[in-house]
Amino acid sequence: MAYSVTQAADLAQQVLIALVDRPDDLGAFMEGAGLQPSDLRDFADRPDIALYLLDFVTEDDDRVIAFAQALGLRPQDVMAARTALSGPGSYGWTAD
Repeated sequence: MAYSVTQAADLAQQVLIALVDRPDDLGAFMEGAGLQPSDLRDFADRPDIALYLLDFVTEDDDRVIAFAQALGLRPQDVMAARTALSGPGSYGWTAD
């Protein structure tokens, strides 16, 4: 599935919501982003959050599979959304 930038950003918001239900992943995400719990609400409104969230999910095979299953997607859909946000050629992928 090809994603528009808007659709990819919407998927990233779904990932953020799903992340709250996965405390270990949420902790890893927050640590990697240098966030405190009080920062999370403000961070969610930043325009670059979508790409950062999808980068976090796609950096680990087990994580991308788990999030894809939780959201009813194929794992490659998560990468297609990430590619839509960052542009073709990133990570060597092109949007399908």
